[in-house]
Formats: sequence, C-alpha cells, structure tokens
Amino acid sequence: MNSSDTPGRAAVAPAVHRDAVATQTVRFVAALDGADLSVPVPGCPEWTLRDLVRHTGSVQRLFSLLLRRRVQEPPASREVELRLPADDGGWADWLTASAAEAADAFAGTDPDAPMWAWGADPHARFWMRRMLFETLVHRTDAERAVGLRPVIDPVLAADGVDEFLVNLPFAASFAPKVAHLRGDGETLRFRCTDTAGDWLVRLRPDGFGLAPQAAAPDSADAGVEAPAADLLLLLYGRLDRGADAVETVGDEELLAHWFANSEF
Repeated sequence: MNSSDTPGRAAVAPAVHRDAVATQTVRFVAALDGADLSVPVPGCPEWTLRDLVRHTGSVQRLFSLLLRRRVQEPPASREVELRLPADDGGWADWLTASAAEAADAFAGTDPDAPMWAWGADPHARFWMRRMLFETLVHRTDAERAVGLRPVIDPVLAADGVDEFLVNLPFAASFAPKVAHLRGDGETLRFRCTDTAGDWLVRLRPDGFGLAPQAAAPDSADAGVEAPAADLLLLLYGRLDRGADAVETVGDEELLAHWFANSEF
C-alpha cells in the first residue's frame, strides 16, 4: 500500500523522502555542535545523546544495506559494519557519513522496486520513508536534549502521521502492545489543524487499521486534533495529549487505551 492509497492525505513523493533524510541529518548534526554527548535524551529513556546518534546512524546504514540488496524476505541478521568513531569528537562526522551511505543507496534504487518490508508497502519506497521519520523524530530528540525547540515542516509532519498510522498495525513484532488494540468497531479520528491530514482508525475484534472517512467523521468515538508537528510528536510519545496544542474529544478511556498500546 502506498501512502496515496490511504484515506488520510495525499502522497508525498519518494524523492522528497530521500532529500529530507539528508536535510534532517544536517539539522541533527548541527544540534551536536559543542554538545555534551552524555546528556540524557528526553524522548528516549535511559539513552544518552551518544546512544541516540549511534542508533540513528546505525538505522540509516542498515536500511541502506537492505536497499542495496533489494531484500525479498526478512533478513536473517541485522548486523551491519558500523565503522564507529574512535572518540566522541567523531560522532558528528560518522552520522554525516551514514546519511551519505543512504544517499548512495537511494541513487541506485528504484523506489517502486518490490522489496520485503515489515509494513504495509512492500517496495523500496517503504524503507526510504521509514528512514526519513526515524531520522526526523530522533533529530527532534537531539534538539530537545540540548535545549533547542524543534521545528518540523507541517507537510512532512502530516506525512509522518500517515506513515505511523498506516504501518502501526504491522508493528507487533517489535511493538507487542499493539496486539491489545482490538475492539468492536470503535473509531478514533486524528486530524491536523494546520495542513491536510485527517485519519479514521477503526478497532476490530481481529485488529485495527485505517478506515475510509465516514460521511460524518465527527461522529468518531474519540478524536485528537493538533498542528501536524504536534500530532506527530504525540503519536511518537514525545508530547503529552494534555499539551496546550492538542485537543481531545470523546471517549477518554478509548484514547487512554490507544496511547497506552500504540508505542512504536
């Protein structure tokens, strides 16, 4: 399933995802300038900024390897040659090199090439899009860790909300609590207030997923509205739903159930 096939919003082209990986990495690296890499990361309990950099660069390198190999089934191993820096002074350059590996992998890959993917879209573009939002969200984590206020482009943020909601039903292998997102037809509506983006999630006895927008979407059992950037950070657990920018309506127990079990 491509994002253009989902009911929430219009698609963002894979070329935008590819370019944005580079841009988001540049902003991540900028946040490291002069930073103490031992500081804790608010969005990632028990991680230091050093851990965050290593994770983000490792993901970029792993996804790049998967793209180069055009994997057609789950890889037997996720080990990849990381070539870690010798000391803390090398982490920024190492992350920059990780993004360069991604750019090289993107350049040689047709985004429409069939590939194994753990999510809804079994094509190379899945990994390009997934890499972007791994990088973007962790860029905001790094900025918060060093006392900066993150800014996210609303169009990219809305695309990130779409990517999250499209793929969450497939994430049980590493996010086991999503198996608890079951119901008898209850619906939750997620809407961006500053750009296009409106999604309806339905809980079923056998699972959950995006549903076509009903004729009267306001009739959802519960709803969340926020600017796209805030909605993205809320879904990723970086913002509390009691924040000023977030408006919730409807069944509070249903909302609590969703956010307690939708950790990505």
